[in-house]
Amino acid sequence: MKQLVAIALPAGPKFVDELQRAWDAGDAIFPVDQRLPQRMREQVVQSAGAAAIVDEQGRHSLEGGIAIEDGDAVVIATSGTTGEPRCVVLTHAAVETSARITSAALGVTAGDHWLACLPLAHIGGLSVVTRALLTGTRLTVHPMFNADTAMDSGATLVSLVTAAMRRINTDKFRKILLGGGPVPAEKPSNAVATYGMTETGSGIVYDGYPLSGVQLRSDGDDIVSVKSPTLLRCYRDGTDPLDAGGWFKTGDAGRIGRDGKLTIEGRADELIITGGEKVWPQAVELVISAHPGIDAVVVTGESDDEWGQRVIATIEATGANVHLDELRELVKEQLPAYCAPRELRIVEELPRTGSGKVRRPTYR
Repeated sequence: MKQLVAIALPAGPKFVDELQRAWDAGDAIFPVDQRLPQRMREQVVQSAGAAAIVDEQGRHSLEGGIAIEDGDAVVIATSGTTGEPRCVVLTHAAVETSARITSAALGVTAGDHWLACLPLAHIGGLSVVTRALLTGTRLTVHPMFNADTAMDSGATLVSLVTAAMRRINTDKFRKILLGGGPVPAEKPSNAVATYGMTETGSGIVYDGYPLSGVQLRSDGDDIVSVKSPTLLRCYRDGTDPLDAGGWFKTGDAGRIGRDGKLTIEGRADELIITGGEKVWPQAVELVISAHPGIDAVVVTGESDDEWGQRVIATIEATGANVHLDELRELVKEQLPAYCAPRELRIVEELPRTGSGKVRRPTYR
């Protein structure tokens, strides 16, 4: 019987070897986040239904494992920014198609070299590894992101979050994939803004345009739906989120231009309505994040007797004095005045998921 093998190893060559060994045996893999405390690791492995686990002590059988279907390649947890993480099942066909269409879009050649330095327990990091393996592209895997070692890796291709990109000389790479959060409007010419999620098998939209074979639509409620050969087969609990036509409703609000370009406004459940006006947090965050004294920002709405909701900016600001009036003026230079925050909160660190995304429910 084919089974799910949890890989609880640090990112590196041994992780890649165990992934390949599982695939060669016809099994699927579940990458375990190494930053979780031991008890939480055990819980996520159990919830995924793994029948075996590989860790530093070797391979061990587990009780209560749930069989996989023929063709299943990866079970991976969502990042859980808007709720509890779910285990997504991706097939070999979906993973292989993702590798092919992303590599084609980036013009990957035999001379390219991928650097994987994002957490492998999340699709943005794992897809770098699977893409390199399936296309025969040279691969280096680092246990975590470090600006100096990343720039010294000799790699030509890398996937990063925006905060990491700001810490490197971007000229060191031929192409940089950017995802996992807001991408600045003024980005390096070799940086590619990606849109996707665990359920889509990593990024399927590059700089606003869908990759080969990917279809997009924005329904009457302005929620973006996706149809793609890279989509999940189902969730691990057997739930199938696709409709009868094979479309996946993302939960992201957005619009599609006449030229087919996708613009994401933000998560539909994050929309702030203040004084009857709609405010998309992502747009405000992009403006505020350009402030040189701000390391990270999350914009949320809270109940307000006068306005219905008031806009709040919560920021990380290391060694800088940032004032509410200053941020309000900055926002009003680029967005309608009602988008400007009415309250500023400064914290030492914003809570994040393992992939670096802010856990918004903390501030809702």
